[in-house]
Amino acid sequence: MKVQPTDLERLLTIQEYDSAVVALKHQAAVAPIHARIKALAQDRTTVGDRLIAARTTLSDAEQAVVRAEADVEPVRQRLARNQARVDAGEMDAKALATAVDEIAHLKTRVSDLEDAELAAIDAVDLATATVAALTGEAATVETDLTQALATRDADMAELVDQALQIELKRADLARDIAPDLLGLYDKIRARAGGIGVARFEGRRCLGCALEATVVDFNRYSAAPADELIRCAECDRILVR
Repeated sequence: MKVQPTDLERLLTIQEYDSAVVALKHQAAVAPIHARIKALAQDRTTVGDRLIAARTTLSDAEQAVVRAEADVEPVRQRLARNQARVDAGEMDAKALATAVDEIAHLKTRVSDLEDAELAAIDAVDLATATVAALTGEAATVETDLTQALATRDADMAELVDQALQIELKRADLARDIAPDLLGLYDKIRARAGGIGVARFEGRRCLGCALEATVVDFNRYSAAPADELIRCAECDRILVR
């Protein structure tokens, strides 16, 4: 294939543009903000699960308080009735002794039930505090995640804009290159790790970094300036 040396120089610039776009895409793919977002999303799930569990615990504790109050109130009332009968002095000695014994038992029972009620109330207080703390933690995580997403979107938009500007420059320059040469470059680049053209300096192809053999070097050197030369090692287009 016959080529214009100026086309080969333009092709090197095309290669620079293509490599720059690839680099920007890689930068977008491996940006630390992605890991930050992933970690925050996991934190949101973890805190959300803990908050659900804490709210369940709070609900159970509140129900326990209701049950404790329901348990102790009838015993208090019974104790009050028995005490009123004793205080009225209307019972014989045997009935009085029985009532006094029952009052003692009821007082013990009331004390035990009140202790259970206080424990249930303490559990409510603890669960309430836990829910409040986790609610605050969840809000913080949500805020951080929202900010991280906004940062990612802004960063990605900037990288996309940079890539677009480079691609526009590439398109402008590509119009000045022979279509068959540009097509060959694209084919080689697709199968050669993104590099379709490279300079040949000294005796080395800068595409594969391998030094040409004496035979290949002599062939490159003897070729006319408008003849397309490709690296014998990596098959890339060479610019002498």
